[in-house]
Amino acid sequence: MSLWSFLGGRRKSVRSAAPSGKGYFGRPSQVPQQDYQALLETCLKNNFLFEDQNFPADLSSIGGGSLLKKLPPRLQWKRPHELHSNPVFYSAKAKRLGLCQGVIGDCWFLAALEALTFHQDILSRVMPLNQSFTKKYAGIFLFWFWHFGEWVPIVVDDRLPVNEAGQLVFVSSVYKNLFWGALLEKAYAKLCGSYEDLQFGQVAEALVDFTGGVTVTLKLAEAPENLWDILTQAFYGRSLLGCQTHAGKERVLKNGLVDGHAYTLTGIRKVTCSYGPEYLVRLRNPWGKVEWKGDWSDRSVRWDQLSTKEKILLLRKDEDGEFWMSLQDFKTHFVDLIVCKLTPGLMSREVGKKWMYSGQVGRWVKGSTAGGRLKACRDAFWMNPQYQLTVLRADDGRKSRKSYPVLISLIQKPPNSHRNRRPHLPIGFSVFRVNTESHKGSERLPQDFFQKNYPLNSTDFLPEREVSQDFLLELGTYLIIPCTSEARQESEFLLRVFSRKHTLQEVGPNSSFIFSKEIVDKYEGQEEVYKELFEHYPEINAVQLQAFLNRMSWTNLPRAQLQFNLDVCRGILALLDLNTTGTLSIQEFRGLWKRLLIYQEIFLKQERNRSGYLELGQLRAAVQEAGILLSDEVCNLMALRYGYPELKIGFESFVYFMLRVESMEDVFQNLTQDGKGIYLQKPEARRGFPDKLPWPMEEKPLNPNFYQGKGPLMPPILFCIRTRI
Repeated sequence: MSLWSFLGGRRKSVRSAAPSGKGYFGRPSQVPQQDYQALLETCLKNNFLFEDQNFPADLSSIGGGSLLKKLPPRLQWKRPHELHSNPVFYSAKAKRLGLCQGVIGDCWFLAALEALTFHQDILSRVMPLNQSFTKKYAGIFLFWFWHFGEWVPIVVDDRLPVNEAGQLVFVSSVYKNLFWGALLEKAYAKLCGSYEDLQFGQVAEALVDFTGGVTVTLKLAEAPENLWDILTQAFYGRSLLGCQTHAGKERVLKNGLVDGHAYTLTGIRKVTCSYGPEYLVRLRNPWGKVEWKGDWSDRSVRWDQLSTKEKILLLRKDEDGEFWMSLQDFKTHFVDLIVCKLTPGLMSREVGKKWMYSGQVGRWVKGSTAGGRLKACRDAFWMNPQYQLTVLRADDGRKSRKSYPVLISLIQKPPNSHRNRRPHLPIGFSVFRVNTESHKGSERLPQDFFQKNYPLNSTDFLPEREVSQDFLLELGTYLIIPCTSEARQESEFLLRVFSRKHTLQEVGPNSSFIFSKEIVDKYEGQEEVYKELFEHYPEINAVQLQAFLNRMSWTNLPRAQLQFNLDVCRGILALLDLNTTGTLSIQEFRGLWKRLLIYQEIFLKQERNRSGYLELGQLRAAVQEAGILLSDEVCNLMALRYGYPELKIGFESFVYFMLRVESMEDVFQNLTQDGKGIYLQKPEARRGFPDKLPWPMEEKPLNPNFYQGKGPLMPPILFCIRTRI
């Protein structure tokens, strides 16, 4: 079973805006959060028309690039009531394919939008169809887009850019009183940052934003022999289809096609000719004009070979941008076929019950979790985020079945609110088979694993927003490693998995401190160095500890950069002073000394350039070497907390950090009741928590019991942050 089977009066104006919300990792969200219902009611109550200050009617919303040169000299912004005596938002009675591209080079957006019109249920999800210019009209309209794993509402006013003659500059309809396409384009421009950000793009991106589905791009030059079967399954399986011609400037060729252009695949048909069967595909140009002139075009003699009934059924000679062509010509003149498979929530009930979905949001951080791809960066590849996938037996009554189809999708998030400010990074992922008998599911796989094992499959690394691939996997456990093509490339990403039945979890997101028995036994009994110290002092204070540590001859550590300051020594003493005397006994110091030697070995193993410092990536490797599992965000916080501005950390700070982590874990285990969190009563929570949770936790309750009798659950990572390790 392959991927292909996985198949709604004039008034004064009021200006209104809402502050941006929070996104992943506590940073400001790229999407302005506005309460549509509250804004609508305010406008209606005060008899005002809405004006959106988050996307104002001026050049800032259009952008500052090449699009400005295409604008008419006297650009104006007008509402539909000023452009037509009877404006209509949407009409189901109108001809389905009635949109025409404007001066923006967003044929990719229009091609996806045309495909969307074939599915009324999805269209009404993106665009609530009960909106109008009469009932409860306040100049405000609502649209929904799937944005990086969630459906987000986008609110716009209905002021549209027009030329001096009152004609829409951007998307318009063949029906002059129909405005849903123009308003949807404005909402999408707001989501992407500006109208300028719609200038260039891929059909696949818009299809995903309209549906939340998964796209697969098929290179037609390498199309399989069963391409027609694939098209048939996709078209009749509720998939959205688009295609693109060869890259280049948009120019009309002699054959009527447009280079560097996107089209919508609107139909397929097998017909019978005198010489045998012919396979036809129907395409539409988003321009609403300019059609194919070859075989099976509107005026082709090929149509004479069909019966009169079939000819009447298929042939339309209108200059509307829609035309037929043979499958062979399609493969010759088009480069990519884009198929958007709908997620289970948008599938029919019968199909939707058979598939489940899991998603994980992650982040590649330079020097920490951006390890690059396996072939180019084998030594750093293990640093990438790791996700454990367990393929389970589906409840389909076929117990003899040993393998199931799995679809994996990786999406990268734009670094800012403008989608075209930075090109997409080449991204991909690798899938490894994991032996559960020799690997604990909660532990990250070390560097040695990836040097000895090869992935089952790795995707191509493409500079596209989404990379996806389908697999046929046996029951068992696998490891998915999403990564960029090169190391040190930063971005957020969303990993999605679709299958009949599975579990998906990030490996090693929580903290735990475990020294191996071998490394502890290695330094057992090495007490000669400090015995002389305690012959003179039965117990030592922070000043004496500082003097001793700074006089020590630390093997292979640069003396010029090694300096235990008094604050660090006071902190170390406070952590180890179990009887609160302000001093360390020989028994307390014995544990410290053993750890100092272990820390030194770990530090030197990762600090290969002999600079005396660990960089962020080396720090992460060092804490993993010590048996500590910390999330990427907490590891970054520790580098900021204990390191230098360049995110590097010296040996003395590394020692203090490691002792704090070990102490934190001990305290947490003593306080927790179930090993999962610490439950606080409401007064304790109010004393211990700020009004807003600290980065990187999201601003939402930590569990369903938050402030409801039992109190909030403080997980180990948050406890680590709150105790300022």
